[in-house]
Amino acid sequence: MGVLDDYLVNPNLSLLEKTRIQAQVLVPVMRALRAEIGREKADAIVRGALREWSRQLFAAIGESIDGSPRRKWAAMQGALNDVTAREVTFDILRQDKEALEIDVTTCGFADFFRALGEPELGALLVCQTDIDIAAAGEGGVHFGARAGNKPVVNHLIKVA
Repeated sequence: MGVLDDYLVNPNLSLLEKTRIQAQVLVPVMRALRAEIGREKADAIVRGALREWSRQLFAAIGESIDGSPRRKWAAMQGALNDVTAREVTFDILRQDKEALEIDVTTCGFADFFRALGEPELGALLVCQTDIDIAAAGEGGVHFGARAGNKPVVNHLIKVA
């Protein structure tokens, strides 16, 4: 059993395939909500629901891992790196006792959601998991992002 089995549901599907299935359901629901109550309100409802789902899911996964907060983060982040390796490439800009800084250079998830015209949904379903995994590190890991010179995000992870 893998660390992220609850997140992946079916480990035989790639994370991108799982994300495409989620989008097949979420995109029409989001568009219908937008038509009914307006884009801003609909997006806020969906954003809140997805953020809470992700926070709860990764908190529960973190609780199931023995060890220090840093160990919990490392187990989850390592597992996420393994399941996203085909779709996400990055350069390590800094890696020492205090921080891990990466620059995401390509992302198949971002490409998929941009093609759908829903880049924010991709950020909610995929990118935000980094924040929730860091939070499951119970203060031992702090996540930050800053805009780079590319249309992707640099991630700075501070390790206590």
